[in-house]
Amino acid sequence: MAAADIRVQAGPFDYGAVAADFARQSGGAGAVVTFLGLVRDDGGRLTAMEIEHYPGMTERAIAAIADEARTRWSLDRIAVIHRFGRLAPGEPIMMVATAARHREAAFAAAEFLMDYLKSRAPFWKKELHADGADWVAARDEDEAALDRW
Repeated sequence: MAAADIRVQAGPFDYGAVAADFARQSGGAGAVVTFLGLVRDDGGRLTAMEIEHYPGMTERAIAAIADEARTRWSLDRIAVIHRFGRLAPGEPIMMVATAARHREAAFAAAEFLMDYLKSRAPFWKKELHADGADWVAARDEDEAALDRW
């Protein structure tokens, strides 16, 4: 069964170091896929993003998503890091890594995890602008992405 490293943290992480360590610990795998999500600033208006979550509940929800990925694909390892708190545009917000014997499983599992994290993980995001703040609403295209799974 795949090992899962689930982290929900306020502080930054070193993507290169985490990815290298993940690959190094995935000795039996033939493929490692990583994804780094950054705080996006559409239109240059974003001052910061604030992300809230319920400790314990969030980690359990992400672990359940990882368990589902584990049952669908033969994975050697899974890692998910998601930050909370106040983040500036361009900062890393999350990372997903999967390791499997074959690339198809590693890519599919990574996409599955990213789609579910985007739409189902219990995070609440608020975009801060010079003229106020807005909670980020669910997007139809993110929900539609779940239909393929």
